[in-house]
Amino acid sequence: MLDPKAIAAMLKKETPLRPALGMVLGSGFQNALDELDAAREITYSQIPGFPTVGVTGHAGKLVVGTFDSAPVIVLKGRVHYYEGYEMDRLTFPVRVLAELGVRTILLTNAAGAVNTSYRTGDFMAVEDHINFMGANPLRGPAYPGLPRFVDLTRVYDRRLIDLARKAAKASRLRLRKGVYLAVSGPNYETPAEIRAFRRLGADAVGMSTVPEAIVARQCGLAVAAVCCITNKAGGDEKTGVLSHSDVVATGESKRNEMAWFLKTFAVLHAHARR
Repeated sequence: MLDPKAIAAMLKKETPLRPALGMVLGSGFQNALDELDAAREITYSQIPGFPTVGVTGHAGKLVVGTFDSAPVIVLKGRVHYYEGYEMDRLTFPVRVLAELGVRTILLTNAAGAVNTSYRTGDFMAVEDHINFMGANPLRGPAYPGLPRFVDLTRVYDRRLIDLARKAAKASRLRLRKGVYLAVSGPNYETPAEIRAFRRLGADAVGMSTVPEAIVARQCGLAVAAVCCITNKAGGDEKTGVLSHSDVVATGESKRNEMAWFLKTFAVLHAHARR
């Protein structure tokens, strides 16, 4: 694995902006950068150590720019464990963001509703997570200078959850708060699995985010995560069929609200740091 410090040093030559806020755009959020004034875009294939994105709806670009006067660095698209990458590879971009000076990271994703009160098109701020991916990104050789045993008592920063709530209200998003359960995928869950997850206390289920959140906490970043609820987990009650195209379509239908949410979150975050 390459040294994230070396990759960060290379990227610093591409732009004078030094954002304290980073964002990872997952499924559904890919086209929600309408309000961003992009200063520099770099495809992942041009960045050593960044894995190639292979999922429809994930652009695979690093974008640096501003929302109004609030600087931000965005990972537009992510790779997933189910694509065959090892955990250290798919979380490498988060380590690079930390070396670039990012101190807060907003993770986004598409998720299925486990909580029966959730509806398609709702959003959820993650208060906690359950890792059912069967792997951990901290497994393997220890990173020099970083804690080996990372406390996950409060993975998701309470102040950032409140910031997300304010941004959602301003953007007219219906934002709930709940527990995200991560599975490896790529298959969707069975009805029996969803019933089990519900008993465990999960409100939404997806195939990402948790590895990035764990590594971000190891790097000392404050973490927020927001899910777009794109489907009822366990299949549609009438047809029993789920598809990735439907997930992307739901995200696209919420594009304007998402765009305003990302902008408002960035501006509120910038004001809070002053």
